[in-house]
Amino acid sequence: MSAAERAGLRTGEVAEQAGVNIQTLRYYERRGLLAEPHRSNGGHRLYPPDTVALINVIKAAQRLGFTLDEVADLLDAGRRRHPTTDLRERAIGKIAEIDQKIADLTTIRTSLTEVVDARCDSLTDCTCADCPIPYLTIGTTRPSGEPA
Repeated sequence: MSAAERAGLRTGEVAEQAGVNIQTLRYYERRGLLAEPHRSNGGHRLYPPDTVALINVIKAAQRLGFTLDEVADLLDAGRRRHPTTDLRERAIGKIAEIDQKIADLTTIRTSLTEVVDARCDSLTDCTCADCPIPYLTIGTTRPSGEPA
């Protein structure tokens, strides 16, 4: 076994240590998140030892709400020699997105609570006294210009 083979991790080892499956590794390679690994004399992929840490960074960024495209951009920015404010600016933008989602979910939760409290029993033909759902009777509306 060559020195390069001793220094590299095989696909299964990386997947196990990082807690992902082999298809995830291949997908990250195709997406450019992971560099294409070297090959052993037998053709096995050999990843550098820091690959597990890189996958953990990718997964942590995803848990923070970043998409894989955003993670790829952040990794690319981090690989440049000149520091950038990309991560901070993107994190501020992500916080704004999260705040909007929280506001939207709060509105949805409030509406659903009203539906439960009113004891609504149908989306289209509710019989509760003060139904909070703005429903239309299905089939009674015709497209404009169509005769009744």
